[in-house]
Amino acid sequence: MAASSTIIWVGSAAVSPFGGILLDKLGRKNGMLSAAILSLTGVALQSAAQDIAMFIVGRFILGCGVGLGSIACPTYASEVAPTKYRPVMLGFYYDIWYFGGMIAAIVTYGTSQIENTWSWRLPSLFQVLPSVLCLAMLPVIPESPRWLISQGEHDKARHVLAVTMANGDITDAGVLDAYDQICGTIAFEKENPASHNWLEPIKSPSNRKRVTLAVSVAIIGNLSGSAIASYWLGTMLSQAGVTDTYSQLQINIALNVWCFACAVAGTLLADKIGRKPLGIGSLTFALIFLYLVGIFTKLYGSSTDTSAIYGTVACIFLFQGGYSFGWTTLLVMYPTEVLNFSLRANGMAIYTFTSNSAGVFATFIMPFALENIGWRMYIINASWDILEVLFVAFFWVETKRRSLEEIDALFGSSDHLTVDDTIEGHEVKEPHTSTQLDKIESKR
Repeated sequence: MAASSTIIWVGSAAVSPFGGILLDKLGRKNGMLSAAILSLTGVALQSAAQDIAMFIVGRFILGCGVGLGSIACPTYASEVAPTKYRPVMLGFYYDIWYFGGMIAAIVTYGTSQIENTWSWRLPSLFQVLPSVLCLAMLPVIPESPRWLISQGEHDKARHVLAVTMANGDITDAGVLDAYDQICGTIAFEKENPASHNWLEPIKSPSNRKRVTLAVSVAIIGNLSGSAIASYWLGTMLSQAGVTDTYSQLQINIALNVWCFACAVAGTLLADKIGRKPLGIGSLTFALIFLYLVGIFTKLYGSSTDTSAIYGTVACIFLFQGGYSFGWTTLLVMYPTEVLNFSLRANGMAIYTFTSNSAGVFATFIMPFALENIGWRMYIINASWDILEVLFVAFFWVETKRRSLEEIDALFGSSDHLTVDDTIEGHEVKEPHTSTQLDKIESKR
């Protein structure tokens, strides 16, 4: 079972070194197209598997698709979304994970009574839905305006900005200012190349800080304890005293509904709360209840006291709810914001590789740790979370309500915001800030 869960992470990590290169060369949309095709191939092999080897190969290829999608989709969404909509678009990226979890839990609950191989083939086949929807939407969505400008496709880029910001009005002041700002940024980055491969980011203090912050999200997201509930909920519930399979499936469905609601709430409040307070508050709340899960499991794990069992399950729900409120929202929102354009694709590849490596570690270690040290694992993990909270508090940079180009200034890359340069015949003017753009938009 550990191999079946882990091989997804292995496939995702394996494709990461090539994802950033593909996105920068062929575009963000082609990256998503490749991810969908890989995922469909993996699902086909997994669903038709005649033996364990074929099943594992299918899961590996599916993991490659998931990994490439984890690079392409957040990169695309961050570059297409206007500043005021960016938190919602990026936050919902992983919020929908719980929606998928709800569907998966319901489907597996329904097929669990089938007494042949269709009990697992049907849930496998349901995995085609996201990729099919992606393929259906790709022809009607625009390419990233930032990537288009980097390729010299300025007319297309202006059109995309007009559609996403001003209902197609290419003469709109906000559109022109955003275009100038993006052109200035890309002109600056072309003169100061940041990321042609994975080694480039470590060559400047600014980029090292960007990548460090992005990687911190990958590590915290996977090693804060959420992996236990995501992949070993059955073990947690068994240790808490809930041993009936159908009761565990029902709790799994309810937990996904609860986490989805918490994640959506966090996404909608991300710009009001701010990234740092959201990360600190969410993780602090979660670690308190992870401690309580450990304590209650120690005291009541073998008890038949219904109230004690319900109390432990409630703590699991509150832990996952606290994590979902902040960290499900931040998982792709924050990395794509702190990585600048020339670093974003390869930076997200590094992020994805780190995330999946941490995922492999968690999915291999957790079952053995839970089996051998039981409740102590929750205490150890919660103590580790304290260090994560301190890292966010002291090292993270606040990015709320800033355009991607303005966030560059927080890392000492502000010169391009006022450059008076020319890109292929276009004079780059000093752009308005995102706050000024919001005022312009509010007057329309």
